[in-house]
Amino acid sequence: MDRTLVLGLGGTVDYELSWDSTVFDRLAHAHGVRRHELTTMAPITDERSLLVAVLAFVASGTGAERFVASSQVIEDFVSHFAYSITLGGTGVRAGLVLDALGIPSVQHLVSIDDNVRRLLPESISYVSSATEDTLDPHLIVQYPVGAHVRLTDGDVLSPAPNRLIFANDPPNRRMLLSADLASALTDAGVFLVSGFNTMQDHDLLELRLAEVQRAMQSLPADSLVYYEDAGFYSRDFAATVRARLLPQIDVYGMNEDELQEYLGRAVNLLDPADVIRALREAHMIIPARALVVHTRYWAIATGPEAGRHRAALDSAVRVAATRYRVGDALRAADVEDTAAMPRHGGGEALVAAVEAALPDAVGVAAFSLDVASPTTVGLGDTFVGGFLAGAVRSKEHA
Repeated sequence: MDRTLVLGLGGTVDYELSWDSTVFDRLAHAHGVRRHELTTMAPITDERSLLVAVLAFVASGTGAERFVASSQVIEDFVSHFAYSITLGGTGVRAGLVLDALGIPSVQHLVSIDDNVRRLLPESISYVSSATEDTLDPHLIVQYPVGAHVRLTDGDVLSPAPNRLIFANDPPNRRMLLSADLASALTDAGVFLVSGFNTMQDHDLLELRLAEVQRAMQSLPADSLVYYEDAGFYSRDFAATVRARLLPQIDVYGMNEDELQEYLGRAVNLLDPADVIRALREAHMIIPARALVVHTRYWAIATGPEAGRHRAALDSAVRVAATRYRVGDALRAADVEDTAAMPRHGGGEALVAAVEAALPDAVGVAAFSLDVASPTTVGLGDTFVGGFLAGAVRSKEHA
């Protein structure tokens, strides 16, 4: 493949915690956590407040990304658990998926250390703005459906599996761009933009957006620009990013949690009327050429150019389902195996109803999989990698 895929804007080192209800029981008892204290909105300043936030999200079955006061809070918390060190960030995880499918990429990184050098595959090259090694780990908590934690005055029981991210990452907050980004984009067939969600200085955000726009002037005219939304630490920053970049964005992606955050209400993901209303409202807020919403039941694109991306949507859903099944070991053959598995019946009915009601919508049902130990960490990033793989292959076969 002659054209490169440039994926950014920042990578992370992740501590993936192994869920252990026994440890959570012990910590909840040691800190005297009670049910009425569970909140997802309080500042996370120490081990106890981090524990309270985790349990509150588990009780609601939702996923989220939250800021913590320092990386030391994460180090203290994770010391109680077994955990693995992996690489994260939407660009990096999408790149790892592409590597598994035999597609090389170029990463834009804002931080680096020996973990990154050790764990990046050979097919992934990088440009970096980092001038020294730093480590500010992101805590990833993946919890299963039915996760059970005993408090002193009651129990917490998760209604669904999901993942949580907690971090204090100065390099990603600064999002310093590499001077080599513009040259990397000169022969890019794809440019993935993500990571602004961790920034907390609005003036700095405006500066970085202007710098990204200047670098994007190097892109070939037919490049695909994919923007993946995320849990913004400062919600109004998301509107700033849209205001500056939306004209350059071909595909604007988000997951079900982000959709509901934009709308300020819960959405019944298997109710056609509710989803149709939600997609209409979301596209009014974000009038993208193709707005992609990916959920556990379906993925749907809406907008004037959505129809171009059906094959990429299908690839994204198949690849994400494969990682859900087999974890980080996924390979192209596993993706082919997934293709023969049953789709989610409710998802199929939902997609059919949406396509009938919205003339510019295309959708793909997710798979119905019964997996003893599913992987939920990075599924959205895996979806993006699968989408980009599908987009590249569609272009090659055009």
